[in-house]
Amino acid sequence: MPTERLSMRHIREVLRLHYSVGMSQRAVARSLGLAQGTVSKYVNRTRRAGLTWPLPAELDDDVRLEKRLYPPPSDLPSNERPHPDWSLVHRELRRPNVTLMLLWEEYCDTTSDAFSYSWFCERYKEWAGRLKPTLRQVHVAGEKLFVDYSGHTMEVIDALTGEVIATQIFVAVLGASNYTYAEATFTQRLPDWISSHVRAFSFFGGAARQTVSDNLKAGVTRACFHEPMVNRTYADLARHYGTAILPARPHRPKDKTSVSYCTSFGLLRGDTIQPCWMRAAPTVALDDLQAWRDVPKPTSKAV
Repeated sequence: MPTERLSMRHIREVLRLHYSVGMSQRAVARSLGLAQGTVSKYVNRTRRAGLTWPLPAELDDDVRLEKRLYPPPSDLPSNERPHPDWSLVHRELRRPNVTLMLLWEEYCDTTSDAFSYSWFCERYKEWAGRLKPTLRQVHVAGEKLFVDYSGHTMEVIDALTGEVIATQIFVAVLGASNYTYAEATFTQRLPDWISSHVRAFSFFGGAARQTVSDNLKAGVTRACFHEPMVNRTYADLARHYGTAILPARPHRPKDKTSVSYCTSFGLLRGDTIQPCWMRAAPTVALDDLQAWRDVPKPTSKAV
């Protein structure tokens, strides 16, 4: 059942005590025997109506004041009225002390054809219910290095024979900073896999405590959800550099989300038929990636 409105006389008294006397909303509520939320609601409604204290002389009439504070509903159809940006609402709610009431009031400030608070809450609940729940991963600096090959290849041309050769893109990403190293190799076989790790460790100036890799045949002999078997040469590399190999679980791409984002850097610009990084130097594509993710820019290493 909707809450009964205060009389215009009560609303004037709320505004007088708050603005003229300088009492806090809590003190005004105590003085008039009202809930603090009720006082806050009328103070905010007055602000949205563009009114200040003292009220203009033409609003001494209660009917005019009520029309100003409670304008008639918009005649526009619902599909033509401005809708909130639900993704922005969802992000703002993560901030401390931000509530749906506060966001609804900000939405009302942007348009005179705003929907009611109950509509705002119901539609946000419907929108949020369609989101897929995810768990944010927080990485400690120096804890994990994510390594993988990009799903896309890059073509190079032999200067002597003119032969077009497809190369593989190796990507290594530090979990905490997303600092990225990328290089091209001719294959994904064990020698190239190991050599790429050595150059990546040299570029970063050391190895992370854990190296999270995909279940590549060159690195993982047997992919298993519970007990994966790491290639002996790959294990020797980890022992030499003092890191631990942590294969991602099969069919669990979120185990290596950082490198999964970065292995798609070739598609940040260009078209779907021929990504631009197949037409330009890989250094350019890597620079685009670093600018897009707003992290320090490494220099691309050639094979």
